[in-house]
Parts: sequence; C-alpha cells; structure tokens
Amino acid sequence: MLKILLRALAFTLFATASLGAQGLSDEDKACLACHGQKGMTKKTPAGEVIELHVDKAKFGGSVHASLGCTGCHSDLAGGDHPGKTPVQPVSCEGCHAESVKTYNGSAHAAAHRAGRYAPTCVDCHSKHEIMGSMDSASPVSRKNLGKTCGTCHEEVVKDVLESTHGQAMARGVKEAPTCLDCHSDHSLETLKGAATLKIAEQVCSRCHASQRMNSKLHLSGNRVSTFFESYHGLAAKLGSPTAANCASCHGFHKILPSTDPQSTVHPANLVKTCAKCHPGANEKFTSGRIHSEGTEVATLGDRINSWVKRGYIGMILLVVGGMAAHNIFALWRKARYAYRDPERTVVRMNLVARIQHGLLATSFIYLVLTGFALKYPDSWLGDIFGASEVWRRIGHRAAAVVMIALSFFHVFFMFFTRDGRKFVKDMWPEKKDLMDVFVNLRHFHDGKQPRPQFKRFGYAEKAEYWALVWGTIIMGGTGLMLWAKMWVTQWLPRWMVDVATTIHLYEAILATLAIIVWHFYFVIFDPDIYPLNWAWFDGRVNREHYREEHPLDTPVEVEIEPKKESDDE
Repeated sequence: MLKILLRALAFTLFATASLGAQGLSDEDKACLACHGQKGMTKKTPAGEVIELHVDKAKFGGSVHASLGCTGCHSDLAGGDHPGKTPVQPVSCEGCHAESVKTYNGSAHAAAHRAGRYAPTCVDCHSKHEIMGSMDSASPVSRKNLGKTCGTCHEEVVKDVLESTHGQAMARGVKEAPTCLDCHSDHSLETLKGAATLKIAEQVCSRCHASQRMNSKLHLSGNRVSTFFESYHGLAAKLGSPTAANCASCHGFHKILPSTDPQSTVHPANLVKTCAKCHPGANEKFTSGRIHSEGTEVATLGDRINSWVKRGYIGMILLVVGGMAAHNIFALWRKARYAYRDPERTVVRMNLVARIQHGLLATSFIYLVLTGFALKYPDSWLGDIFGASEVWRRIGHRAAAVVMIALSFFHVFFMFFTRDGRKFVKDMWPEKKDLMDVFVNLRHFHDGKQPRPQFKRFGYAEKAEYWALVWGTIIMGGTGLMLWAKMWVTQWLPRWMVDVATTIHLYEAILATLAIIVWHFYFVIFDPDIYPLNWAWFDGRVNREHYREEHPLDTPVEVEIEPKKESDDE
C-alpha cells in the first residue's frame, strides 16, 4: 500500500514539475489566475452552485494534462472570457467520437434525452483530473467502480457488494465481475426486460461457460450447458419470452450461493422462487434439479432417473439396431439380386472409366469430410479426425492432389484415346438437350405425354458432368490459392485470398448438395434403379432399362454366363 502511495505521489510531483518546466500558455495562466483559487464557484439562475476551481496538481497528473484549458474549452480560445457569451458545455466527441456514439445508444443517454437525470461523461470520468481506467485513482477503475455507480444506484451497489460477486471482488479475485462486465461500459444496457435468452447466453455465460475460470475458482463447469439442456433453456432458445433464465432464479444483483439462507435458490426459499412462474408450486415440485447433471451428491430420484436413462439408451440401441440390421440384410439381398441380373449386359462404363469414377468419388468424399470438419469443428465432422488439425490438413491436401492429378489424366484421356474422344462427343451439349428438359417436365406432369428420346447421355448426365468440370476448376484454383497464400500475396492483394476462401466454401456446399440431391437420386433412389446401380462396380446395366432410357444409342453388350441355381439362393 505504501509503495502505491509513493508511486502516486511521485507521479503527481513529476507531472506538476513537468507542467511548470514546460511553462503554461498565456491563456492557461489567465485561466488559472482565477480558476486556480480554491472556493471559486458560480450560481446558476436556478440557484445551483457550480464549483469552478481547478486543482493545478491534479490536472497536471490527468490524461488531459498536455491539452491545456482551451484543448477542451475550444470556444474560449479567443480569450474573450469572462464576457457576455455564456461558456459552452465541453464536447468529448472531438477526440472520443466512437465512445460518444456508443454512449448515445445507451440507457443513460436515453434517460437523458427523456429529460430525466442521467450521468454524462464527466459524472463517471470526472472533469479536470481524468485518469485512465487502469489507474487505481480513477473513478472507473475496478476498485472505485462500485462507488462511482453507487452515486446513482446506491441500493443496487449495496446488493452487489453483499452478493457472491461482490464478496469475490472484495477478496481481490480478478475474475469477479463488475457493473460493466454485465451492463457494458459506454453502451450501458439496463437488461431489465431483456430477451429471455440474452441474460443466459450473452451475460452469465461470459464467465460461467469458461472452463478456465470455472477450474480456477472451483466452480461447477456444466452450469451453462445443463441449463440449456433443461426445459427453461430449450424454451428460451425457441424464443419463449416467458421462459426462466439465470436471473429469474438466482436474482440480478444480490446473487448468493445456494447454501446462503438469503439466497433465492436456498432450499428454504425455492418454493417462493418457483411460485413466481409456477403458481401452486410446493416442496415436492422444487425438489427437482434444473442443473440435473451437477456434482452434488446424487439422491434416490437422481439414481433412478439415471438407471431409466441408461435402460432406454440400451433399449434404443437394441431395438433400432435390430431394425437397422434387418433392413441392411434385406437391402443387401435385393442389391445382390440386382447385381446377378442376367439382363445386365450393356456396358455403360469401361474399366478406365470405373477407375476414374472410383478415384473421383473417394477423393471428393474425403475432401468434403476434411473440409467441413475445419468449418464446423464442433460438429460430428470435427470429431472424425479427433484433435489433430495436422492430419486433417495433410489428408485434405492429399485428396486435393489426387483429384487434380485425376483431372489432368482425364484431359489426356479425352484428347489422346479413342474412347475419350467419343466420350466428349457424346457428352457435348446440344440444342436437343434443352428441348428434352421441357419434354420431360411435360411428361412428369402428364404421364400420357411421350418421354424424351435420349442418346448415350441425356441432359441430366451432361448437366452433372459439366458442373463437375466447372466445380473442379473452381475448387482446384481457389484451393491452390489458399494452400500457397504466402506466395499468392506476393503478387495479389490479400482480399483476393479472402474472396477465394468464400468461393471455396460455398462451391463445396453447392457441389456436396448437388451430389446428394441429383447424383444419388439417379444412381440409388430412382425407383427404376433402387437399391443400387452396379455400373460403378462392373460397368454393366440392364439391357431393357437402358433401351428404355437411351433408345437413340446403340450400346455395347457382353454375354454373361448363366448363374448356377445355388448361386442365387
């Protein structure tokens, strides 16, 4: 304590000496000739006495010491004072525009505009002896904030000082919240009538959801999570304006531990607390827990509830798992019948095409999993790769290399092989494709209308293929930019990398949804194909189905040896 006093004294002496050494401007000397006299006051027409004395030493130690008098009182810079023109109120906006803008949206400013008394800048920060908030002498320091706010909110501050927060602050706990931690500083909010979810999610959770803070202060680490798992928390998330939040049960300012007889959540007071929202509540009603997974000693009811929960989890796994196993076996049996169909003689994909498709599908799926794991690390996708960002990153880039290499091979395949050149010719968009879309939609609307006649590839396959080409170029280009961003920013502005990041993400979402909604329908969920199109595995499709779908194409067919009877059993 003595050391702090000596430092404060030394700082004051230094500031005073510095001010004297630098010399005062003529204007400042003229100002202090009058305002430096103790007891100087002024009486307003309303009879209010205003103190006009400026302590030179205190001003010298303030953060505004270097500004001089006219630095703030700019209307007096001409020296015509005292005169007939009244002195104008000082505006802090010239130097602190952002703080003033924030203050203008606060509850204090709203009250001030409504004609009620409310503090302005000088009421909290003082006038001529303004200190930084980290200075222990400042009225807005943690040490003095209660006294400053208590000037207007005496009863509130009294409750806070008696609360567990105030007691922790008195013990010197740095993490203990002050008025500003809950109500903000210049943007001060009343929180009275605030949205139900806001108190729990944006005020109390700032501290009580912190694992570091809970561990340090020996607090239960699951108070916030278990609240949001309760009915109150779930209803609040759904927008209920009446669902209870933290303050509804624990109070606002005089928050006390449940062991304190004065606490609103003490067993003796729970009936009264719960009855505010639940008329007719009794001791049996209040014996349940909001924070059901706490660290307290489990009661008989807790143990029974736990046994029931475990029993149901086991039952769900057994029943639903059995159902899933049953249907998997049924699906596999039907898929085997489809695979053994003796009419699957049309070659839809040769070996080279199937290899390309396999590498593309594998790399694409891995890219999706590793990419979205980074974007959504708290989801199940993030859990797939554990806590290793290194392995996720390496795997993502390795899959990207496979896809890019496959793209170059595909280009080679298209230009330098007979099958590739025929593939490009058959896949090339035609005017007929556009007409087929309308013909097919008309057929969907009225089944009596004729279906479109497709060649080797219809508009659905062409649209998907060229979308794949476009997406691969976009994803490959933007992905390489992100991979080599240090090199890229040697030549391009940084914002282009940010744009590439956005394109990479949304193109990935577009591609993933297109595969699920479009591709999976045609190869799995189409009733004519279900449960699976085996062309990806052995390249063959059913002869009759192919003739119906692609009547304008002359397919290549292969002979299949008839299966033995035992093979189909």
